[in-house]
Amino acid sequence: MKKYLITTALFVVSVSVWSADPVTDAMQIAYAPYRNALFRTNSNAQAESQHAIEQAQQSWTKLIEQYSSKPPAPYDRDTAFVTSLSEVLKVYDLSARQVSANQLTAAHETLEKARDIMAEMRRRNQVVIFSDHMNAYHSEMENVLINAPMILLQQNGMQQLTAMVGALNYLAKKLISEAPANYATNEEFFESAKAVNKSVTELQEALFLQDAEAIKIKLSKVKVPYSKFFLKFG
Repeated sequence: MKKYLITTALFVVSVSVWSADPVTDAMQIAYAPYRNALFRTNSNAQAESQHAIEQAQQSWTKLIEQYSSKPPAPYDRDTAFVTSLSEVLKVYDLSARQVSANQLTAAHETLEKARDIMAEMRRRNQVVIFSDHMNAYHSEMENVLINAPMILLQQNGMQQLTAMVGALNYLAKKLISEAPANYATNEEFFESAKAVNKSVTELQEALFLQDAEAIKIKLSKVKVPYSKFFLKFG
């Protein structure tokens, strides 16, 4: 239990006030245990996953209690606000049941939906935060990693993949250019962001050389730097 408390404390400390409204700030505070739950369910750790999801549920329930009845601007005009809050909690509840049944892969996939719901809440209220840039990178990264093997088997597949990785490279650079002001002197943040960019650059270089074996190796090295970055700063 002591280990869990220390881990949680580190995540909460790493969360910073990035927005100009209290709801988005509260969502970002609640996002820290959510990131931990995603990480744990992807690490074949049932007990740790259950604990992380419980923390995510508690944080989100607190947010609902505080803001569902009378949300401040810009969410005060969002007719779907309360529904979205409820949908996130339903995601947590389902993932908790899946973890109890030791279905960690299914729980991880279920948890991914909460990120989409939160992002959509911000989008329809014209709120943009650093997590949105992280989500954009994640989406394109998954597109590359999932589809690359089949693309490379196609005619001109290497050229197609090169174009996709070009888009990924652009989004990786945004992780540095769009960094919140409070990270300006955070060495760990920039080292982590540079590691993400390095993984993409090296994949791009292998594609330019049309080195099939190097491409395979570099593809396998893209996800880990992002996962570490997301866990702490996403």
